[in-house]
Amino acid sequence: MAGTHEFQITTRLSTDAGTVWDHASSPEGIARELAPWMKMTFPAWARKLTPETVTPGKKLFRSWILLFGLLPVEFDDLTIMAIDPPRRFLERSRMLSLSLWQHERIVEPDNHGCTVTDRLAFTPKIPGTGPLARTLVKLLFTHRHRRLKGIFGG
Repeated sequence: MAGTHEFQITTRLSTDAGTVWDHASSPEGIARELAPWMKMTFPAWARKLTPETVTPGKKLFRSWILLFGLLPVEFDDLTIMAIDPPRRFLERSRMLSLSLWQHERIVEPDNHGCTVTDRLAFTPKIPGTGPLARTLVKLLFTHRHRRLKGIFGG
């Protein structure tokens, strides 16, 4: 798709894949990764993303993205396309500023822990904002992976 930007980041962690997956698929885990800069809202029923709570391709809910946990700056019409615990999920959503937001997280076990890879693809709605969006996504996911290392050891 024209105007689509892509980015990937991988981090090796010294914790088992199951524990990391449990973290990555819960609102509390997502909040720990985003803190202190951002927070995503989740309805009370969405305590865990599992094949039982997700209908692939159907919008689950609207999550507000809050700057510093207070100021709404974006929303995510959260739509999971595929979920394969404890290994992978694929989100493909619409956001306020993006006509496409695709986030795939892969957790791969290894002999000493696991590797987490986040693959992102996104298309800004406003022409010319791609470089800024790419910079912000890179900063956010670099922060998230730094937080993962702090939580689980790297």
